[in-house]
Amino acid sequence: QVQLVESGGGLVQAGGSLRLSCAASGSILRINTMGWYRQRPGKQRELVAATTSGGATNYADSVKGRFTISRDNAKNTVCLQMNILKPEDTAVYYCNADLLSSTTLYSMAYWGKGTLVTVSS
Repeated sequence: QVQLVESGGGLVQAGGSLRLSCAASGSILRINTMGWYRQRPGKQRELVAATTSGGATNYADSVKGRFTISRDNAKNTVCLQMNILKPEDTAVYYCNADLLSSTTLYSMAYWGKGTLVTVSS
């Protein structure tokens, strides 16, 4: 089985910073893309940032210049440094990994349970 476990959410004032971490564990053969999504109240889940195993990154326009995604391939971890947080960043943040495990014959997406980030004004 594969598990993604997030940590680092919480309450912060606008303008502050938080760092989210996610660790993937289990019968993992290869991780392709790792990233973070968020679901704001009343909204659909959306991509925040993602990174490939080769280090390419992709960010939502709304977080460019404020958030930074980083990854440690050896440890199967991905982090999201969030700076200059705004109230509209309030959401449940989900870790996502597209990976191949030893129990399947194909890569598929796995999700963490989510961590709540609340930004007060």
